[in-house]
Amino acid sequence: MSFTQEFCQIVQNMSIASGIFDLRVAAPKAAAQAKAGQFAHILCEGKTLRRPISIGEIDQAAGTLRLIYEVRGEGTAWLSTLQPGDMLDILAPLGKGFDADGLANVVLVGGGIGVPPLLETAKTAQSADALLGFRSARNVILQENFAAICQNVKIATEDGSLGEMGFVTPLLEERLMQPCSLVCACGPGPMLKAVAEICARYEVKCQVSLEERMACGIGACLVCACRVRGEAGYLHVCKAGPVFDAKDVVW
Repeated sequence: MSFTQEFCQIVQNMSIASGIFDLRVAAPKAAAQAKAGQFAHILCEGKTLRRPISIGEIDQAAGTLRLIYEVRGEGTAWLSTLQPGDMLDILAPLGKGFDADGLANVVLVGGGIGVPPLLETAKTAQSADALLGFRSARNVILQENFAAICQNVKIATEDGSLGEMGFVTPLLEERLMQPCSLVCACGPGPMLKAVAEICARYEVKCQVSLEERMACGIGACLVCACRVRGEAGYLHVCKAGPVFDAKDVVW
């Protein structure tokens, strides 16, 4: 695992939906190494443990990382108060990302705050469709960003306020009636399990990005264990993942 510790200047930190912020930081060393699906570990004031935030976009030319996060506790609440010019202590890039480089007919399935890391993944594919699920229209994020990269973008909201009503999984079943080389998914656990089951039924390769509580972010503390098939039994999400082959995960 190759990562750096950088003291990064904030370029942008703005609200883009209810409780969700779009953070851009100048991190030239991390940006030069980062891959789609990896994450950054951010030190928040007054907290011993860092906060893991998925990398949404990588701009190597500008030397910046785009990190979309949701305010969930004191650490991310503090993070949301910071302004351009403020500095952050960041470890990045961490973990194993998606492997969609150069593939055609990739399908991206995202749910809620699991949507951001799929944006950089879309940029690495030869062609991709995005299927994005949210609670309601007011929670929708990055729709225009995906539309600028992907061939097709479909939205599902649980309350039907935008796009299809219900979960994103019916959109996936419909899409898999057409050619698909790989499904990349990130979102809530129940969604990922459903996506994995659908892909197994259609015999389509599937990579999933898992979310677990993390402490160190580098596999030393052994907190973020994920049960997997095979002799290993358990692997650590921060080091072996967060992206896994869906067939290897014990749901």
